[in-house]
Amino acid sequence: MLDGMFSFVLLDTRDNSFIVARDAVGITSLYIGWGLDGSIWISSELKGLNDDCEHFQCFPPGHLYSSKNGGFRRWYNPIWFSEAIPSSPYDPLVLRRAFENVKAIPSFPSKRLMTDVPFGVLLSGGLDSSLVASITARHLAGTKAAKQWGSQLHSFCVGLEGSPDLKAAREVADYLGTVHHEFHFTVQDGIDAIEDVIYHIETYDVTTIRASTPMFLMSRKIKALGVKMVISGEGSDEIFGGYLYFHKAPNKEEFHRETCHKIKALHQYDCLRANKSTSAWGLEARVPFLDKDFINVAMAIDPQWKMIRPEEGRIEKWVLRKAFDDEDHPYLPKHILYRQKEQFSDGVGYSWIDGLKAHAALHVTDKMMQNAEFIFPHNTPNTKEAYYYRMIFERFFPQNSASLTVPGGASVACSTAKAVEWDASWSNNLDPSGRAALGVHLSAYADTGGSAAAQAAKVSSSKMINNNVLPRMMEVSAKEVAIHG
Repeated sequence: MLDGMFSFVLLDTRDNSFIVARDAVGITSLYIGWGLDGSIWISSELKGLNDDCEHFQCFPPGHLYSSKNGGFRRWYNPIWFSEAIPSSPYDPLVLRRAFENVKAIPSFPSKRLMTDVPFGVLLSGGLDSSLVASITARHLAGTKAAKQWGSQLHSFCVGLEGSPDLKAAREVADYLGTVHHEFHFTVQDGIDAIEDVIYHIETYDVTTIRASTPMFLMSRKIKALGVKMVISGEGSDEIFGGYLYFHKAPNKEEFHRETCHKIKALHQYDCLRANKSTSAWGLEARVPFLDKDFINVAMAIDPQWKMIRPEEGRIEKWVLRKAFDDEDHPYLPKHILYRQKEQFSDGVGYSWIDGLKAHAALHVTDKMMQNAEFIFPHNTPNTKEAYYYRMIFERFFPQNSASLTVPGGASVACSTAKAVEWDASWSNNLDPSGRAALGVHLSAYADTGGSAAAQAAKVSSSKMINNNVLPRMMEVSAKEVAIHG
C-alpha cells in the first residue's frame, strides 16, 4: 500500500503509457489538465497548466490515473471514508503510542525516517505544534539526525510584536530547550506580500491567504538559515474537531461527519497552505498528524469522546490533550497542553486580520460589491477582503478552470457550510476567523466582555490545569543561529 506524502508520474517507456498518483489526503499539491489536441498535462502548480490546457482541475487525493484506462481510481479508501459512526472506546495510551510511531518525524522512536538535511519544527505555542516539538525533542538524542545536525532541536515561530503565539511559543521552547528562532513581521509587511502569496499558493480563499502570508514570510527566513525541512502540526484540528465551532456540534453523529468532511477537504485548505507557502522557498513541510495509520486510529474512536463538554472540563481536542497528560514525565506545561485553540491567522496577532480588512476596504468600493455577483458568478465574494483577493487571483489565473479549483461556501471559524447551521447567530457573523465563534473564543469579535459560554470555556481550561498560576511571560531576543547543510 502506498504511504507517505507524494505526487508522481510513472512512465512506461515501452509503450509511453503512464500512471499518476497523489498521496492519501493531498499533503502535496497536484493538478491535471487536458489540451485541445488530446494531450494530458500534470503539474504541481496551476501556473504550469493555465497556458496550455483547455481545462484543468485538482488531481483528487488518494487516487490513481491510468492513461491506459483513461480515468481515476481511488486507491485510498479507509473505513472512516464512509462516515459511518465508529464505536471503539477511547484509550489515551493507544492514541499516544500511535502518534509517537508516526513515520514523518525523524526522531520518533518507531518507524524512524532518517533525514539527510537540516530540519526543525514550526512552533506556534498551540497544542499541536507544541506536541510535535516535544516528541521530536524527547527522542532526538542518539539518532542519525542528531549526529548529523546536532542534538538540540531548532524551533521557529512568526508573529506580530506581542502576539499570543510568540509568547506561548517562547515559553514552550524554553521548556523543551530548543534553539528558538522568533521572527517578527508588521501588518504592512504582510500586506506587501499578499500578491506574491496568492501567486504561489494559487487560491483566493480568505482564511488560507490570511494564514499563508505569515507562513510564507517565515519560510523565507527559515530557508535563509540553511534549514531544508520543517515539521508542522496541520491536520489535528480536522481529526479531533479542534476548531472552536465544534463546541456547538449538536450530537456525536454530526461531529464525526464534520471531521470526515474536514479531512477530505484538507488538500484545498491547510495542506495547500503548508505545502505551497514553504515550497515557494524550497522548504519541505512534513505533517505527522496526517500519517495514514494515525488517522485510522484517531478516526476509529467513538466521537462521543471527542465531543466538547466544558461543564465536564472537556475542551476542544480533549482526547489528544489527555493522551499526553503525563504527570510523571510531562510533555508540556499544563497550561500549554490545555491552551484554547487559536487559529494560526489569529495567533500571529489579532491586528493582522483587522489590518487586512482595513486595507481591502481602501481598494474595494461599495459599488464593486453591489456588482460582485455579475463579475464573479462562481463563489461570489461577500466581503471586501474576499473581493480584493479574488481580483488579484483573477489577474494571475484568469481561466474559469482556475477559479473552480478553489472551494467556497459560508464558513464560521473554518467550518463547512453545513456546520454553520449549528448556531443560528452565526449566519449573521460569517467569517473564517476563530474569533467569529461567538460565545466560545475568549476574544470573540462581538464578545469581548465575555459571554457566559466563553467564561465557561475559560473556567473549564483553568480547571484542567488544576488552578496553577501561569508563569510570567518575559520578552527575550531570538537566537540567531544558522544551520549549514
